[in-house]
Parts: sequence; structure tokens; C-alpha cells
Amino acid sequence: MSVALFTLGGTISVAGATNRLTGAELTAAVPGLAELGLPLEVQDVEAVSSGNLTLARMLDVVDAASKAVGAGASGVVVTQGTDTLEETAFLVDQVWPHPHPFVLTGAMRNPTLAGPDGPANLLGAARVACSPAARDLGALVVFNDQIHAARWVRKTHSTSTATFASPNAGPIGHLVEDQVRILARPARQDGVPGRAEAGDLDAARVALYTVTLDDDGLLLEGLADTHQGLVVAGYGVGHVPAALAPVLGALAERIPVVLTSRTGGGSVLRSTYKTAGSESDLLARGLIDGGFLDPYKARVLLRLLLATGEGRDEISAAFAQHH
Repeated sequence: MSVALFTLGGTISVAGATNRLTGAELTAAVPGLAELGLPLEVQDVEAVSSGNLTLARMLDVVDAASKAVGAGASGVVVTQGTDTLEETAFLVDQVWPHPHPFVLTGAMRNPTLAGPDGPANLLGAARVACSPAARDLGALVVFNDQIHAARWVRKTHSTSTATFASPNAGPIGHLVEDQVRILARPARQDGVPGRAEAGDLDAARVALYTVTLDDDGLLLEGLADTHQGLVVAGYGVGHVPAALAPVLGALAERIPVVLTSRTGGGSVLRSTYKTAGSESDLLARGLIDGGFLDPYKARVLLRLLLATGEGRDEISAAFAQHH
């Protein structure tokens, strides 16, 4: 038995302007790993900022993690940059088929700074990955001694070591006196069937459009000719200027258009407001209810669904899990 550790670079591994720590160097700097009871099997994938990660690359990591579990690993840890961690974690959660914990973590302070948080985060992630209490929870983010479900977690601050939070639910667990304490067990979701190949992902272009004050919608023109899907980050509970409603309705007749909120917390509504551009109006025009999903996760899900060939009904059903 072991814990499989995959390193993808990021702040946790930064050791200078150009130097990056290997997985072996990372683990050597973490006191307490030897007391876990399970060895870490390290695989250095690539040292890259998380802004340069791709869905296809993360799916390759998931495949490698599946092989590690098949070879006897009790859990998986991935270290990466924090900028896109909320998106990669959600991607993993949609495709991870095993009960074994899949834990992602990183750092906000690199090892050259006073008080780097990477060692504590890596130790916490490893503890969760080998804990029976963390099984059947899908992908998890462990940061600052908190355990977050991938479907809810967000990066909420540009520099704070407490940046990761789950606005709609809070953390599902904590690390207390070196023990994994799970306080809530959200049911696993169906996830995305099939394996999206790199070529299919490249062809599944999904735009994200954030609605702003006095928005003229000019950037939406011709979008259905260049993209296969659209996520709309609307005002508040899912509203847009009245002038955009018919534009979005016309797009929804050609490609899937998912309605989300730009606020970062809460769900879009369905039937409270009735005016032009309200959530009721947009859903009646064929937009898909994104529920509690934030725009970034909605884009990941829609792109996966399109890449695996899912149709309109299957896409609506997948998003319905997040209502």
C-alpha cells in the first residue's frame, strides 16, 4: 500500500526565479510524512504554472492515478499551482471512478518565503489520501487544514493562505491533531460518462461570457459559428439586460447555453422574476439552469459533456445534479 503523489509545479515547488523542486525534494521538506504509515510513490509530471494546464493534461494525470490505484495505492495526491486548482479539482471529480481519495493541494507562499504553507498542505493532503474516512468522497481540495469538496471549493483571495473556501457549503472536514475529521459526506454524483480525448476537447470550444453593466452584447455576435457551447455569468440570480435576452435565446437554439451567476455564491433562480432578461425569461428561451455551479466549473462540465458526445437532454440532466 502507498499514496501516489503527482507533482505539477506551481508555487509549492518554486525555489527561485527558475528552479523548481522535484517531488522528492518537496517531500523531504515535510516533517511528519514518515509517520503516515504509508510510503509516497512520487511521479514528477511536469513543472508548469497552473495557468498552462489543460483539460487533456489533467485527464492524463487521472489515467495515471487510476493505474496507481490499480497497482495498490490507497489514495492520490496532486500538487499544482492554485490559480486553476478549483477547475482541475472539479474536472477530476467528474471523471474519477474510484472510491479512493483523490486530493489536490498547493501553496500560496513559496519555499523561499517566511512561513511557506506548502509543507503543511502536502502533509494534510497525504493524511487525507490515506484515510479510510475520506473514501467515496470524490475529488477533494486540502488547504489550510480544511477539506473541501471539489464541486463547491473556490479560490477567493489572491494572496491569503486561507484562500480556498466553499461559499455554498463550507468545508466538509478538517484536520485536527493530525486526524482527518469528516463532518459532512455529500453523495457522489454521476459524473461524465466516457473518456474525452484531446482532439474532442480541442473541438469542444465553450465560451464564458460575463454580463456587465450597460452590456451591449457585441461579443456574442457570431459566437455560435466559432463555439460549440456558451456559459453565461449573469447578474445576481441569473439576470441579463433585456436587450440580451433574445440574443441568448437565439444562441440557445443552435448551441447549449448554460445560465450561471457571476456572484460566486448561491444558485440561479428559476421562477421568481418574470421580466425580460430575468431567469424565468431566459430559461423559457432554452437556456440551461446551471444551479449552484459557478461559471468556471460550468464551463469545465459543459466542455467535457460536449467532448464525450452528449446531447441536449444529457447535458441538461448533468447540470440538474447541481440544482
